[in-house]
Amino acid sequence: MTPNTAQFAESAAQSALRQGFTAFPADRAQAYRAAGYWADRRLDSLLRDAAEQRPDKAAIADPTETRTFAELDALADRAAAGIAELGIQPGDRVLLQLPNTAEFAVALFGLLRAGAVPVMCLPGHRLAELTHFAEVSGAVALVIADTAGGFDYRTMAAGLVAARPQVRHVLVHGDLPDNREGFLSWTTLSRKATGPVPQIDPDLAGPALLLVSGGTTGAPKLIPRTHQDYVYNCTASAGLCGLSAEDVYLVALPAAHNFPLACPGLLGALSVGATTVFTADPSPESAFAAIDAHGVTVTALVPALAKLWAQACDWEPLAPKSLRLLQVGGAKLAAEDARLVRAALTPGLQQVFGMAEGLLNYTRVGDPAEIVETTQGRPLCPADEVRVVDEDGHEVAPREEGELLVRGPYTINGYFNAEAANERSFTPDGFYRSGDRVRRSPAGYLEVTGRVKDVILRGGENVSALDLEEHLLTHPAIWSAAAVPLPDEYLGEKICAAVVFTGAPVTLAELHTHLEARGVAAHARPDVLVPLTALPTTAVGKIDKKAIVAQLTQ
Repeated sequence: MTPNTAQFAESAAQSALRQGFTAFPADRAQAYRAAGYWADRRLDSLLRDAAEQRPDKAAIADPTETRTFAELDALADRAAAGIAELGIQPGDRVLLQLPNTAEFAVALFGLLRAGAVPVMCLPGHRLAELTHFAEVSGAVALVIADTAGGFDYRTMAAGLVAARPQVRHVLVHGDLPDNREGFLSWTTLSRKATGPVPQIDPDLAGPALLLVSGGTTGAPKLIPRTHQDYVYNCTASAGLCGLSAEDVYLVALPAAHNFPLACPGLLGALSVGATTVFTADPSPESAFAAIDAHGVTVTALVPALAKLWAQACDWEPLAPKSLRLLQVGGAKLAAEDARLVRAALTPGLQQVFGMAEGLLNYTRVGDPAEIVETTQGRPLCPADEVRVVDEDGHEVAPREEGELLVRGPYTINGYFNAEAANERSFTPDGFYRSGDRVRRSPAGYLEVTGRVKDVILRGGENVSALDLEEHLLTHPAIWSAAAVPLPDEYLGEKICAAVVFTGAPVTLAELHTHLEARGVAAHARPDVLVPLTALPTTAVGKIDKKAIVAQLTQ
């Protein structure tokens, strides 16, 4: 039954949230509900239902602990009560930045159950990105680990609070810093809260969480996913992948990514009662041991990792034997690599081409080998409206190349608090301009051929060339700079900084130190530094990046 949300008084936080959010048009929302794509349920209800149906079954596991569905549900309730006791209101945004551990699931569902809106930060994000996310979202709190991967998140959090004082609470999973006002123990808050579980107003059409874009033009944008569309996203994906309670899903990519979170990912696994295993180390040695120990049947990788895993089967003693489905996405998988993966890891390869903004394309179980190896799948939902258009916006014929435009029941209608970006990224009739160049077969399968936007796809991560260039130009020794992609066997594309120095050149290591001090994520820093006497330009005076790439690849 759909609650009448008009009966509830809207909080200030919810009102502010609505100001930066573009809802689904009423006619399309009604059509999606009538067709059964929207089920009128909150995202956190996936856990509640699983706990009622399979209370004693393992829900989540990492190298140090395993929790049943009943235990995870109870922990989410305690966390929600602790969050509410802090004064965090329904609709308040909270930056969530935890590594791949079971505690990620506790924090995610605790925030959802409190009515807070998690901003899904990646472990690799640094001060520059977090400051931007806090500014755009108006976040009032941050959840972090003390340290992970050799990085101290507490020091970064102190810098964030200094830059954005509206971030009133920093909740640390692990050891607290000394005498730091506003820093609290996440474990104490989430385990020892004494108040009741908050009873929140059901705003099914509003944002459930904010995903983070790859930053294809300038700084990363925030992607508002509603309860309605994201429940469909994960449950429909679980159904298409044949996920069941007998499966074990491995989160090998960063858990806050859309791919391992909801395609079908952690949320899809919860929806069918499957167990989810977290690993913070996706290397073959570590991941293969986790697959063997837990009997993992499904996981998702980017092409570089999939190729490495396939090659590692030649030397690793615990090559995977239980995998029935390996999803590969985040970048285009070469046909020869697809054949290698199917031969070495599992014949159950599934190519996935999707975006955190919405549209998901999958190859299907039973598709011919040629389809699985050479295409990136077809849309998940019959209501996905896909256009492939030329530069003038006219649809092209099948098998001709063009830009992919889409709208549908789980594709956003606008970025959060990003009016200028929305004008560029959405057509007047509500189609999202993906920036991807594709070919579409008569059967609806897509082949990705390139990108329209100035972005480098490094190891499955979208890195904005413009954003990196702005950081490079802050170095006093750099006169001009261009960030361009170069082909790489393992990363797909590596980041090359072509720069003109004003005087004595700096080394790549020195440049990394400068970018680290500016809070640039490690995955967004250059892999290669190339000094040039001048950057080539086009006839209209713009930097000619094609010429730079051609010069360097020759």
